Amino acid sequence: MPHLKTTRLGSRGVLAAIGVCALLAMGAASAQAKVLAKVNGVDITDDDVKIALDDLGAGLPRQLEGKARENYILDFLIDEQLVVQKAQRDKLGETPDFAKKLAYLRDKALMEALLGKIAKDATTESAVKKTYEEAAKNQKPETEIHAHHILVTTEDEAKAALKRVKAGEDFSKVATELSKDTGAQGGDLGWFTKDRMVPEFGDAAFKLEPGHISDPVKTQFGWHVIKLDEKRPKVFPPLDQVRDQVSRYVAQKAQSDLIVELRQGAKIERTEAPPAEAKPGEVKPGDKPAEAKPAEKKK
Repeated sequence: MPHLKTTRLGSRGVLAAIGVCALLAMGAASAQAKVLAKVNGVDITDDDVKIALDDLGAGLPRQLEGKARENYILDFLIDEQLVVQKAQRDKLGETPDFAKKLAYLRDKALMEALLGKIAKDATTESAVKKTYEEAAKNQKPETEIHAHHILVTTEDEAKAALKRVKAGEDFSKVATELSKDTGAQGGDLGWFTKDRMVPEFGDAAFKLEPGHISDPVKTQFGWHVIKLDEKRPKVFPPLDQVRDQVSRYVAQKAQSDLIVELRQGAKIERTEAPPAEAKPGEVKPGDKPAEAKPAEKKK
């Protein structure tokens, strides 16, 4: 183990107060850690960078990749160490408030360590596959359609667009030229079920037959001309397409179950009665991995 007086991990107890709580759960740095920088004699190692990346990586700019990402974190840790050393000189780590915050962060790190282990242990291939198969089995038969639309501001504009497509102009071309819905390229809405759309649009679209075009339809977004391309029974996505969502659900369910179990076996005394709501961490019976569905756009 590195000597506590000369390593970054030993000299900066206030690091936890800045947010890298994972240090408390990870333990001391590896004896094989590579020193990447020294700040007034204190080492910053590749272990430190890895821990900080695990903690802060999700909030980093997306354009930062590879070595640039590591350098960004290293610069952060250098600046952090400078601030930590100043805080130590000012004896901020000796205040009662700091001790309370450090105790809170230690507890939080321990909680995250246990919940992380529970999540990792729960997300086996068999558990993920079983959850996916149950969700697929429970999906009710439903029709989905593939459609295009043109969205304009007024009814007259919608009638003018309809006249052009009925005269033989390509629907996608007219949509590209006129439609306010710039997110639907060429007016293409992809596949969607009726409940994914506002009622007026859904009702009109699902009454059409493939290849047919609607009269102008008014919704809260403006006036639409809708072309129905295809109809089919809703297809449940393959496991590989939704594996991340299903795995996340399995992990969260395991964590929630643990918290419910711990609450049931604990003596908890509150000075004020809580509101009549679901307990923290509780998953209601029948909840399914709702994210394990195709993403459809609302228009």
